Formats: sequence, C-alpha cells, structure tokens
Amino acid sequence: MKNPGAAAAAAVVEFPKDRNGIPQVLLRNNKGASVTVSLHGGQVLSWKTERGEELLFVSNKAIFSPPKPVRGGIPICFPQFGNRGSLEQHGFARNKIWVIEQNPPPLPGDFNGKVYIDLLLKPSEDDMKIWPHSFEFRQRISLAADGCLTLISRIRNVNGKNFSFSFAYHTYFSISDVSEVRIEGLETLDYLDNLFQKERFTEQGDALTFESEVDRIYLDSSNMVAVLDHEKKRTFVIRKEGLPDIVVWNPWERKSKSMIDLGDEEYKQMLCVDGAAVEKPITLKPGEEWTGRLELSVVPST
Repeated sequence: MKNPGAAAAAAVVEFPKDRNGIPQVLLRNNKGASVTVSLHGGQVLSWKTERGEELLFVSNKAIFSPPKPVRGGIPICFPQFGNRGSLEQHGFARNKIWVIEQNPPPLPGDFNGKVYIDLLLKPSEDDMKIWPHSFEFRQRISLAADGCLTLISRIRNVNGKNFSFSFAYHTYFSISDVSEVRIEGLETLDYLDNLFQKERFTEQGDALTFESEVDRIYLDSSNMVAVLDHEKKRTFVIRKEGLPDIVVWNPWERKSKSMIDLGDEEYKQMLCVDGAAVEKPITLKPGEEWTGRLELSVVPST
C-alpha cells in the first residue's frame, strides 16, 4: 500500500486483526513508539511510548464486538455528544466499520517524518434513516518521530441541505490514581455540569482535582490543557483546533459499579479529557467542510 508517511527509516504501518477478526492499523515510528487503531469506530485503542509504556486506558471488561462501543482509547463522538439529541449515546460513528482511504484529498500540513493512516466513514442506508444527512468523514491519525499523536478530522457536507452536529474525541488517559491527578488550563472557565441538569457554573480553582464523580463541559477553553500525573511524573499536553470545549469525565465508584464494561475499581486508573464541540453545534452548508484537530504529547514532570 502506498503510504508516504511510512517513508521514514524503520517507521512501519502494519495491518493486524483483533481477536474477533476486526482489522486494525498499527503505526510505529522509528524509535519504537506505536499507535493501534481499530477500523471498528476508527478508534485509537493504544498509544505507547518508545519504552512501551501505555498512555491510553482500555477497560479490562471492554467489549470488542461491533456494534458495541469499546470502553477506552479515543472513541469518536459524532454526530451527537452524549444524550444531547435523538440518537444513541455519543452518536453512531464509534460503532461503525471505517475503511482505509488510499488517496484522500490533500491535507495541509507537514507530515514528513510522521507515520500515518487515513480513514473514511460514509453513512449507510440505515444511518440515513436515523440521521438523514449525507457526509464524508475523513480522519488522519499520525504518529510523529517524537511520539506525539495527532488526530485530524474532516467532515464534509455532501448533502443538499444544511446539517448540524456535535463532536468529541472522548480520550481515556491512563493515569496512576485519579485522586493524584490535576488538570491545568481550565481556571476561570464557565462549565456545564451534567450532574446538575447541565447548569452553568464558573471554575474557581487554580487546577481541577478529583475526589468524586465529575461530568462537565468546559466552554471556550484555550487551545492547550495539561493533565499532570504526580505519581507517574508525567504530564499529558492536549492541544486542539476547531474544538472550543473540553469535556472532563470520571464516573467514580458508584457509577462504575453500574457499568458492565468497566471494572468496579478501574475508575481510579482513567480520566477522560476530551477536545470537543458540544455547546454550540457545528453547522455545515452543502459542500462545506469542518476540520478539528487534536494533538497529544507526554512530557516528564515532577
């Protein structure tokens, strides 16, 4: 397969299958860092450093059986986030089988030294019955030489009329202990609290820390947010474009026990921090295209 992103020395793109025969894509850079993507949902399931350290959380009870969504990694929420509409929770994109696109339309940017894959989702006849809008959803997943993971989504309206959607990269970070983690970059922002009927509040603290269930949408956030893991001495840096909101979610103990695909104690090792466009849905006219970009990196910290 022609893949200019694989030209870097020893960088590879491989095509394994999971235990149910679902095709996957394995990206590995020339230092040994890797990303695994499932064509089920176009979902990143693994992001490892060159030392083989896993950076994303996937539940030990995750269900790898389409059309069930996989609990963990980076599910894509489209065309609906959460239950904010008539569709199934978080929309249908994360439950569909995507295809590899050999020759996507040109994407601006420098991809030299990056290993990447291009995926495509188009609506099926069944999708059109529940959400009657024709679209092309392209996603490029790239791994840089420094181990940085970038996801770029392009959604084009190929419909005869306008449509609106919400969107999130529902990223499950792997952490040491949620009570030892803090998020910086959300201070003074307004947020909608899903535990209080989406009521609007203002963040008062210098950093967000965790001692109970959290389910919030921070509005008009800056394009950089950091997740500091004191125990593992590492910091996730989240950079984003076209995604004004940040969703923060941890189900905590009581809710975890009600979720069949999450272990009772696993909430301690995960934290969802999503680049998202939720509060103000994106509207595309016929022929228009939206681009959203998420860049994840990890740096040592004290």
